[in-house]
Amino acid sequence: MPAPTATIQQHEYPNGLVLVAEAMPGVQSASFTLLIPAGAAYEAAEGLDSGGGAASMACEWLMRGAGPRDSRELLNALDNLGVSHSESAQTLHTSYAAATLGANLIPALEIIADVVQRPRLDEQEVEPIRALCLQNLRSLEDDPGSKVIYELRKRHFPEPWGRPSPGSAEDVARITPAKLRAFHEAAYRPNGAILGVAGAIDWPRLRDAVDGLFGGWKSRPEPRLVERPAGPRLDHITRETQQIQIAMAAPAATVAGDDYYRARAAVAILGGYSSARLFTEVREKRGLCYSVYASYEGQRERGAMLSYAGTSTERAQETLDVMLAEFRRLAVGGVDFEELETMRAGLKSSLIMAQESSMSRSNALASDWYFLGRVRTLDEIARELDALTPESVSDYARTLLNLEDLTILTLGPTPLDVNIPS
Repeated sequence: MPAPTATIQQHEYPNGLVLVAEAMPGVQSASFTLLIPAGAAYEAAEGLDSGGGAASMACEWLMRGAGPRDSRELLNALDNLGVSHSESAQTLHTSYAAATLGANLIPALEIIADVVQRPRLDEQEVEPIRALCLQNLRSLEDDPGSKVIYELRKRHFPEPWGRPSPGSAEDVARITPAKLRAFHEAAYRPNGAILGVAGAIDWPRLRDAVDGLFGGWKSRPEPRLVERPAGPRLDHITRETQQIQIAMAAPAATVAGDDYYRARAAVAILGGYSSARLFTEVREKRGLCYSVYASYEGQRERGAMLSYAGTSTERAQETLDVMLAEFRRLAVGGVDFEELETMRAGLKSSLIMAQESSMSRSNALASDWYFLGRVRTLDEIARELDALTPESVSDYARTLLNLEDLTILTLGPTPLDVNIPS
């Protein structure tokens, strides 16, 4: 393991749990983010057959009573400590995150230790949870912008790495308490889990407390996942809607890759802020749509640029054509110094502001450790951004925006013609 820096401390326990912590002078709050390798991808593990949506349902089920507390007592205990908390299942991880006063950090960790290790798993809670998940899926159908991005990821990333955490209504309806128990038993494990803590902390006390709370958590074999090809690369979902949703994905550098910062810069210049190219060309100059953007998504083995626009049916074809033309223009024409400086200022501002929040910092600690096996400092990130040049970002854009590698998905009443510019 890399040696910790002066302010960032790290400890790996015998069961495989990694604790990464950073004291933040001048703050009274403390936050933690517990990343458990129990995301939607693990629903596809060999021998589980739990069905889509199991990770989300299990995440909610664990919060319905744990250790000596029933559902109401658990939530009251968190409220009494002044804990702001969130729990969610994503594709790669299920996360339990919380922020509170530094004095209440360890009592809050005690409650979450019960949640992940000693949940009550009362079967009477399953049907209300199922109803909530089905309601969420129905609301997703009413939000075609989010729906098309979920469906895009399924087509772009190999299965199971593009699995959406909500699952499908058919899968959620079939999930049984036994399948949820099996998912928890197989996927919730300390080996591979990362606990990031930031804020007003005492490192020796925190390290020993985490050992006492999580040290008895038994490690388990990593579930075996079988990767299957993605696709189709070009697709349309027919829906009788007033708008057409356009979503695209292109391969990009991984978080640990040498080209990571160049990839982030190219994606941001394309569609990451209000004066970026897609916003300017698609919305401001032509008035084709209200919402258009590009964003970066990283996984350990792959990265991607995701882009989106929602527009009227009569203007959808022009919107798609302009987006593809902007991809091509970036790949061929590169970037100039002014837009690189705008991108650099925006990324630096967002990063610095994030570091001032103990919640954001705890998430960054856990995320960096997952992707890199170490934690990046602000100085390191600033150096990498300062080292970018128009030439280096332009060179990378030629590989990022290979239009033949694009995954393009549309959702609406009629499909569009995909005309890749030469």
